[in-house]
Amino acid sequence: MSDGTSGLQLRSLLKQSGELELSLVNVPTPEPAEDEVVVRVEATPINPSDLGLLIGPADMSTAKVSGTAEAPVVTAKMPDAAMRMMAARLDQSMPVGNEGAGVVIRTGSSDAAKALMGKTVSMIGGAMYAQYRTIKVRDVMELPAGTTPADGASWFVNPLTALGMTETMRRENHKALVHTAAASNLGQMLNKICIKDGIGLVNIVRSREQADILKKVGAKYVVDSTTDTFMDDLTNALVETGATIAFDAIGGGKLASQILTAMEMAANKTAKEYSRYGSNVYKQVYIYGSLDNRPTELSRAFGLTWGVGGWLLTPFLQKIGPAEIGRLRQRVASELKTTFASHYTQTVSLQEALQLANIAVYNKRATGEKFLINPNKG
Repeated sequence: MSDGTSGLQLRSLLKQSGELELSLVNVPTPEPAEDEVVVRVEATPINPSDLGLLIGPADMSTAKVSGTAEAPVVTAKMPDAAMRMMAARLDQSMPVGNEGAGVVIRTGSSDAAKALMGKTVSMIGGAMYAQYRTIKVRDVMELPAGTTPADGASWFVNPLTALGMTETMRRENHKALVHTAAASNLGQMLNKICIKDGIGLVNIVRSREQADILKKVGAKYVVDSTTDTFMDDLTNALVETGATIAFDAIGGGKLASQILTAMEMAANKTAKEYSRYGSNVYKQVYIYGSLDNRPTELSRAFGLTWGVGGWLLTPFLQKIGPAEIGRLRQRVASELKTTFASHYTQTVSLQEALQLANIAVYNKRATGEKFLINPNKG
């Protein structure tokens, strides 16, 4: 193991020629400033938000590997339509990885920094697919005793997204919510939060196997979008819970429209009088993911009191401010091994993360196939 003065970092480069290049670069580790620490990164997850930068809409059927086993280089063709959307990142070698965890090996001179020497910490701030990361103290969280880097690697994106959903629900005066692609790590966390906090949650999944995953963690309302009875099942669950806000990880296709339609049907079942403009119950779908890259289709069978918009964690956190962020972070820290526990199917090195067989698995973004990178593995 090196002394941490330099280390490998995974980079994503989109060339003007339309070629995506993924590679490992040896970069110097900046010495920590007064309020910074150097962390040896030992766990960092591959989240859908990371894949957006790492691979994006590249055509991985064209992917090829060159270089060596220790320094592989993956190249793939980026479709012309995607190139127009990505003009701002052309010819820039970009580090990847939103969050991670590891052990502090050097510190700056401040008391807060020195107090973290040798401690296991979680981090947020990008460039985590690297062996070493110099980072400000404010962007790390000391993990409780007995917590491993793997336990704390996914401490930020999924936990705070799940908490952000329930906070948004409360702030916008809804009493229950709907979540799609609901058997994911994030979806399982959301179920545990809602069970603990007494919030009605309707889970939409795409298979019986996914439904079984959620029922094992105690989910009450699980509906399968692939069944013939989906709309009836969804409407009945909405009547029982009163859910009028949804968070949709799918994005494309008809699902957002189906959710709004079912919400309208549920509202009309208890309506006191008919309105030609539809119910006066406000219905909201927030799209926060793009598991389906097709256009979002709205059939407009849900009256006129509705909204569809985007939702992202960072703007939400900026809106609620430091004090509320601190409260949410503290909850994550105290429930890291219970409510906010993450599960991974495989832990890979940086080199293994660039093997085409592994890319084919984690780039599917399928439930139950989440990868963890240990940049210092082996």
